[in-house]
Amino acid sequence: MMEKEKGEKSGPPCGEGISILPEGCISDIVALTTPKDACRACVVSSIFRSAAESNGVWEKFLPSDYQAIIAQSSSSDSLNFSSKKQLYLSLSDNPILIDGAKKSFFLDKLSGKKCYHLPARELTIAWGNDPRYWRWVSLPESRSLHNSRFPEVAALNYVFWFDINGKMSTSMLSPKTNYAAYLVYKLTEEAYGFNHPPPTASIGTTGAGEVYEQTVSLDLPVVEPGPEDQVVLPQQQQQQHTSRPKQRNDGWLEIELGQIFNEGGEVDELQFGLKEVEVLRCKSGLIVEGIEIRPTRG
Repeated sequence: MMEKEKGEKSGPPCGEGISILPEGCISDIVALTTPKDACRACVVSSIFRSAAESNGVWEKFLPSDYQAIIAQSSSSDSLNFSSKKQLYLSLSDNPILIDGAKKSFFLDKLSGKKCYHLPARELTIAWGNDPRYWRWVSLPESRSLHNSRFPEVAALNYVFWFDINGKMSTSMLSPKTNYAAYLVYKLTEEAYGFNHPPPTASIGTTGAGEVYEQTVSLDLPVVEPGPEDQVVLPQQQQQQHTSRPKQRNDGWLEIELGQIFNEGGEVDELQFGLKEVEVLRCKSGLIVEGIEIRPTRG
């Protein structure tokens, strides 16, 4: 028999070598990665697939308080999955109404971080209860088959003093996570008054005392879902606006109001909003579904 060449290693190939580890050990390793990595691990081998799809792995990817959050939903019975992976994917793809339908909850599919959507009714809208200025209407596209959207949206007739803001406790968010707030809205064909000057968006916490502000124009060219380089703005607009509207998969538009890092630990109040209360130019044609808080990517 021919001798092995010097330096040649003996033993099973790398993949086979890892696969001889106990399934529980592989599960512990996969649980230290990400949901995306766990899905990739399923193609390595049958034992990797079994380990990567185990409840122990996906329990680690779910928020530590997921049971308490689900208990707040009227649809909690429909989330009684035997598989924690199925539960994770359901919470990623199908937001649930919680807190008496006052907000919507879902998971960021790539990271498992907590996300929330506050409806227009839970925001403070200047003159929002005066039917001369704002109307509360029901739109078919603001409801989904899973009843995870909200029954009403705020439609602007006209207003000079434009001020929308909301708040929530930072304890509801995932710790050690960079979040962004997004206004979810539509503009009618007759909309006007949101460009000269553009409103100022803000986000910050009461405890830190620092508030991030930027001007945003709701009627800039819309970016379709996908690469962000599909729309090239004039240089002047690029300098003035640091975010622009994007088309969502649910048919609405969104624009980033700002970002903030949630350290976790201490309970604080997160505040966010959009306003123009200086020039007081008349504005009309805005439809607000709410403000969404979710982790940034990249």
